[in-house]
Amino acid sequence: MKFRFLKISIAVSSFLLFLFSASSQEIRLINSTFLGSEGRNYYGNNAPDQLNVKWKYYLGKGKTTISRKLGDREWAGAGWTGQPLLIEEGDSLFIIQGCYDHHLKKLNAETGKLVWQYKFDDVVKGTGTIWNYKNAPNKEQSFIIFQGSRLGYGKFLDDKHIPSYRAISYLTGKELWRLDVRMTDSYSRDVDGSCLMVDDTLYIGLENGIFSVIDPKPSNARNKNGMLQPKIINEAILYDKKDITLHKKNLVTESSPSKIGNHIYIASGSGHIYGYNLDSDSIDWDFYIGSDIDGSAIVTNDSCLLISVEKQYIDGEGGVFKLNPKKSPDKCVEWYFPVKGSKIGSWNGGIIGSVGVNKKIDNNQNLAAFIGVNGQLYIVEHDKFNPQKIVFGPNNLKKYKFPKLIYSEFINASISTPIFIKNKLIVAGYNSIRLYDISSKPIKLLDKFEAEFESTPIVHNDRVYIASRNGNFYCFGN
Repeated sequence: MKFRFLKISIAVSSFLLFLFSASSQEIRLINSTFLGSEGRNYYGNNAPDQLNVKWKYYLGKGKTTISRKLGDREWAGAGWTGQPLLIEEGDSLFIIQGCYDHHLKKLNAETGKLVWQYKFDDVVKGTGTIWNYKNAPNKEQSFIIFQGSRLGYGKFLDDKHIPSYRAISYLTGKELWRLDVRMTDSYSRDVDGSCLMVDDTLYIGLENGIFSVIDPKPSNARNKNGMLQPKIINEAILYDKKDITLHKKNLVTESSPSKIGNHIYIASGSGHIYGYNLDSDSIDWDFYIGSDIDGSAIVTNDSCLLISVEKQYIDGEGGVFKLNPKKSPDKCVEWYFPVKGSKIGSWNGGIIGSVGVNKKIDNNQNLAAFIGVNGQLYIVEHDKFNPQKIVFGPNNLKKYKFPKLIYSEFINASISTPIFIKNKLIVAGYNSIRLYDISSKPIKLLDKFEAEFESTPIVHNDRVYIASRNGNFYCFGN
C-alpha cells in the first residue's frame, strides 16, 4: 500500500514539475490556426533556399470507416488540411500536428522528438486552433487547442453520439471538454475546419452544416450525455432546404472562417459564401455559387475574398472567385478564373485547396496562387485584369472579368494551399513539394523534394514544416 502511494506521489510530483517548467517559459504563438491569421493569409517569416531534410518523424497510420457499404481504409501520416501549429516556449520551438494514427501530437520542432500525444476516436485531418486563455483559472488551461477529427472509427452517421470536436491543454495534452456533433440533414459529422477566436468566443463551421458560436472556457462546460461539453452561445444553418436535394445531403462545411471588420465569412459545401454579422449575431450576406466548396475564404489586402470552387453540381468549370463583400451579393464579383476540369479520384476538377496570397510590401505585385485538380499551378495579379478576356462563371450563366495571369506550370494534382514567404513560393502536391523564387524573371524553381503531400506547410526561421501521406513529418532547410 505504501509502495503504491509512493508511485502515485512520484507521478503527481513529476506532472506538477512538468507543468511548472513548461508554464514558467514565455509562450509565443507563431502559427495559431490554419493559414495563420483571421484573414487566413499568414504563412511564416523567412523561407530557406533549399529543401534539404533536416529531420523527419514517423507519424504512424490508422484506420477510418468510410461507410457501411465501403468499409474501412488505412491512412498514414497526415493529410488535408493538416497544417502544423507552431509555438515558441522560451528558446524552444514546438509543433502541434493532427495525424492519421488518431493522435494529436506535440513535437519538438528542432529535434522531431515527441513531447505528448492525445488520442481521438478517428483520424485527425484538419488543423487546430490554439488560444491563449489569459484569465484562465490555472496553468493547464492557459493555452487551449481546439481540434476536430473524423466521426469515430467503427462509427456511422446515425450513431447516437459523435464527440468529434475537442479542447485539449497545450501544456499537458489532457482533454478539457468535447463537443457532441449532432446529426442533421448533412451526410457528415466530422470536423475538419479550424475555429476562429474573437476575444473569448469560438466560431466554427462543422461538417453537419452548422455554424456554431461556442463559449470555450472549460469552467463553463457542463456534463451532458456523459460528456463535459462546452456552452453553445448561438448557431446558424449553412444551407437552404433546396440544397439538401440539389447536393444529395453534401452540406458539409470543411472550410475555416475568416474575418473582415465586424463580419465573419465562411464557405459552405452547400454552395454558399456566408457573411455572419458579429453585431446582430446572424447571417446577413449570402453569395450563392452552387458547387461544393472546400477551401476557406481568403482575405486580400484590399479586403476582398478569394474563393476556390470545386467542379461539382455545376454546368461550368470550377475555379477561383474574387468577391468584394462590401457590395451586395449580386454585385460583389470582381473576377472569375475558370480552371479546366480534370477528374482525379472523386474530384471532377476546379480547386479543392485554399488560395494563397502575398503581401505587396514583399513584392510590387498583389499576387494570388492556386493549384487545380488538373495539376496546373496558377499565379495571378488579383488586383489587375486581362482587358482582352471575359469568361463564364461556374454555372455558364453570367460573364465576368478575368485577372492578369503572370505564371502557369503543370506540377501534378494538389489539394494543398500554396504559401508566399516574401520573394519565395512553396507549393505542395501529390508528388512533391516545390520551392520557387518569384522575384526572378522568369520565376525560378529553386528546389523540390518528392513525396506525397495533401497538407499545407508552415515556414519559420528558414525551416519548412509539413506532414506527408507517406507517414512522415518533415523539417526542410538549407
